[in-house]
Amino acid sequence: MAPSSKAEKKAAVDAAAWMFNVVTSVGIIIVNKALMATYGFSFATTLTGLHFATTTLMTVVLRWLGYIQPSHLPLPELLKFVLFANFSIVGMNVSLMWNSVGFYQIAKLSMIPVSCLLEVVFDKIRYSRDTKLGIVVVLLGVAVCTVTDVSVNAKGFIAAFIAVWSTSLQQYYVHYLQRNYSLSSFNLLGHTAPVQAASLLLLGPFLDYWLTNKRVDAFDFNIPSMVSVSARYGHIFFVLIF
Repeated sequence: MAPSSKAEKKAAVDAAAWMFNVVTSVGIIIVNKALMATYGFSFATTLTGLHFATTTLMTVVLRWLGYIQPSHLPLPELLKFVLFANFSIVGMNVSLMWNSVGFYQIAKLSMIPVSCLLEVVFDKIRYSRDTKLGIVVVLLGVAVCTVTDVSVNAKGFIAAFIAVWSTSLQQYYVHYLQRNYSLSSFNLLGHTAPVQAASLLLLGPFLDYWLTNKRVDAFDFNIPSMVSVSARYGHIFFVLIF
């Protein structure tokens, strides 16, 4: 009975963690949209840089706790991954800023067929007929929602397109690096987060100014907006720990 009880307890904890992760993941999208639309923090690239600065601090803690072990990742591979990852998360944030939450979520569904296409092209994977039919249903749903969502605009659609493809490439490359260099998720994060934080915080204010014609240093950092930013980083901490 003891092993069974232990297994059931672990399953319950895992289910609770995953459920809370899903809830907070959805919540953080709403928080981000409020931060950008309600409080006017339209600096998606800088926000992403702050995200990875926080992630870097968390990886330092995880390394100290022994969750991240010493590992090697060649610099060319690291830079290639950071390029895909930066385009991915910045594209997603810009897409959320320029589109409705509904279209943003629908665009994310497009990553399923794109990711499958990358596996077919690069890994020669063949999917069953049922999987193909499921992908067709997803594509039809995306097409219908795209046509009927009146809030979609040209620049928002372009941002979503870039976000979907770069995110799919990033996800494919995550598996590639883990498979070829024997990296755990935490190990890979320990390599990539500092580089992403540095590159995005360096380029973020300039790119945000080019996209919005606003300067991040001129933003009114009031209490509600800072609470929203803090909520975002609380989610980052939870995801890293669980």
